[in-house]
Parts: sequence; structure tokens; C-alpha cells
Amino acid sequence: MIGLGMSIVPLDTAVNISFPDITGSFGLPMGMIQWVVICYTLTYAALMLAFGRIGDIAGHARVFRAGLAWSVVAYLLCAASPSFGWLLFFRFLQGIGAGLAISCAPALVTGLYPEERRSYAVGMFTLIFALGSASGPLIGGALVAQWGWPAVFWFRAPIALTSLLFLRGLPPGVTGRGQRFDIAGAMLLALALTSLLFGINAISRLGGGSPVLLALAAALVALFALWERRAAQPIIRIELFRDLGFTAINLVFVVMNLATFSVLLFVPYFFARFSAIPLGLAGLVLATGSTAMALTSPLAGRLVARVAAERVAAIGLLVTGGGLALIGLWRPGIAAPAMALILSVQGIGVGLFQVAYTDIVIRSSPLADRGVAGSLAILTRTIGTVTGAALLTLLFDLSAGGRGDNTAFAEAFDTIFRLAGAAVALSAAAVPWWRRGGRGTAAPRREAGSG
Repeated sequence: MIGLGMSIVPLDTAVNISFPDITGSFGLPMGMIQWVVICYTLTYAALMLAFGRIGDIAGHARVFRAGLAWSVVAYLLCAASPSFGWLLFFRFLQGIGAGLAISCAPALVTGLYPEERRSYAVGMFTLIFALGSASGPLIGGALVAQWGWPAVFWFRAPIALTSLLFLRGLPPGVTGRGQRFDIAGAMLLALALTSLLFGINAISRLGGGSPVLLALAAALVALFALWERRAAQPIIRIELFRDLGFTAINLVFVVMNLATFSVLLFVPYFFARFSAIPLGLAGLVLATGSTAMALTSPLAGRLVARVAAERVAAIGLLVTGGGLALIGLWRPGIAAPAMALILSVQGIGVGLFQVAYTDIVIRSSPLADRGVAGSLAILTRTIGTVTGAALLTLLFDLSAGGRGDNTAFAEAFDTIFRLAGAAVALSAAAVPWWRRGGRGTAAPRREAGSG
């Protein structure tokens, strides 16, 4: 039931297959679709670490169930949106529910297993997340073809409600009993992330306003770090980021998620322009990447238990980069099996990397901070997604030269995926830093947290 409940968040990939229908229904240019992503993901990105900390204090299960209840209402409101503006507002509400639910999901899943089987638990978490991501486009394609874009929202309401009803007796899972919640730190973090992500998004729109937002974000991050160092019970332990390996792998995870979001952002439009396959089959093809990721996750968990997680992460980066570069070679009329095979390659790489990354982050955190550690793993994914929605759209528009014809689209599509593949593959060069930084410090941190 935990897996069923947490699946509502990765099932949001169903929304991506509905992008052309949303922009067409509201008469919007393609560039406006990024706000459907940003309003949702920015909200739970800004709140996730705070919700994870609340889960450590008040109970992971309580926060998780609150997220499910909130999400039921938010999904129904999104489906009933009378205009694009209302859809964006309801996506903001949906982001709150997602932040509550997913922030504590990793801690709940890993808490079901003993510490020595942590890598197996991480593999199971990634498997559940990947299955949801894989199912989203497949379900979404069929639903949009039958009922239009509102269906990609309302179909998740009964899923969340079912999980909520069956999890009524779940133990709260309190690990930080008697601790206080750092309200000031949570507010500073939310403001910093909001300023950062809006600043990135504003680069192509506000001209001189974007540097102001980015400067404000930098100042807020510095203030947050200063506050957290002095706080008796901080949202997150800043000293973790003094480890260059720990910092590097989080930055690389942002880069990888930024690059791989290009698949969900642009491939649906490639289908609409250059492929004659029906919408349901298009959703199935788009889902193959996440399906490959799901099938790879248990294997990745076993590999991490036997081989250094850093090595598994490096292999995952190289495979992902190669898969993205191959997507850039797609041409009009390419067969559906060929597209599915290439999407599977990048999905395998993502599965390898995500399991290794999550294991490194969780092992580097005390047991009492597992809610925050799990939230950090989701937060870095989210920052990459929101940043990708803004920067990839900007880069695509620049590559197309302001033209909207199929030739310009194909050229921009090729450029985006070649650059994305190169960025991910080259980031594997950071592996030596991870090997030096991550392995030697994990055990002492666990001992400190458990004593």
C-alpha cells in the first residue's frame, strides 16, 4: 500500500503525453507548457526538505497520509480546471500534496528493512518509482485518446484514496521524538529555492530581472547555510556538503535529471509531428524508458551491495548519455520499435544511476535524518526537472531560431539531445571525487545519528 500511494507522484508522467492536447485545448504556444511543469514541481521542491524534517519529528506515516488526502482533492480540482490559469493554480495545490507524500516515502520504504539490506530497499523504492513513471505515459495516452487531458489528473484520485484507507493502521515511524521544527530554516530554504528556479526560468523572459532573482537566491542560500550551522536541530546538516564527493554527486544528479527531462518534454511533440502511430501506442513507446529503468532497479540494488556504488553510478551516467545522444539521431518516419529500443537504453542508465545515488545519499546521513535524506534525493531530481523545463525550452527556441516549421523542430530536437547526452556522459568524470568522499565518511555518520 505504501508503493501504491507513492506511485501517484511518478504517475505524473501521464501529464506529459497530454501536453499537445493541453496546449491545443487552451490555444497556447508550445513554450507555455513549461508552466504546467514548473507550478507543480517548484512547489514540492521548495517544501520537500521541510516536509521530510516534519516527518522525522512527527512521523513519516502521518505526513505520508496527509499527502495522500490532500492529493485526492487536488487531482479532482486539476481535472475540473475551467482555464489555463486555474489549471496552474491547482497544479500548485497538487505540488503541496506531492511534497507531503513523496518526502517521507523513501524513509518509509527503507524503514521496512534492516540497515544491512538498505541497498535492496533503495532498489525497491526506485523500482516502484520507475514503474509509476513507466505506467504514466501508457495510461495517459489511452485516457487522453478517450476523455482528453483532464483524465490524466482524475484517474489518480481513487489510487490515492485507496492507499489512504488501507494505511490507517500504519505505525507513525517517529525517529526524532522531542525535537523542534526549524521554521525559520524551512522558510529560508523555500524562498531560496523559489528564487533560484524562477530566476532560471526568467532568463528568457525578464531580461535584467533574472540576475536579480539569481542574486537573491544566492544570498538566501548563504543565509540558510549560516542559520543551519547555528541551529540546534537544523532542517539538514550543512556539514554533509563539506564532503566534496557528497556535493558532487548531488550536483551531477541535478544535471542528469535536467538532461533526461528532455525526453518527457520533447518526445511527445516528436510523435505528434513526425510519427503516424496512434496516441495509445505513443504512450507505450514513451513508457519504455521508465520500464527499462524499473526492470534495472532491482539489479542495480544488488550491484550496489557488491560493487562500489560510485562505479555503478559512473556506468549509469555513460549509458544514459549514450541513449540520449541516440535519440538525437531520430528522423521522421522512424519505426516505433527502434524508438522504444533507444529509450530503453537511456532508461537502463537512469536506473543504474538513481539506485547508486540514492544509496550514497542515504548512507551518508544519520538514521534520525532519513526523512530529510530521502527528501534530498527527490529534491535534486526535482531541481533538475524544473531547471530543465526552463533551460531546455529556452535552448530549443534558440536552436529553432524562432521558426515553428518541422525542419526547425527537427534541427532543434537533434541539438538538444546531442548536448544532453554529452553533458551526462562527461559528468562521469566526477566519479573519482565520489570514491574519495563518500565511502570513508558514511559509517561514522550513521553511528553519530544512532547514538
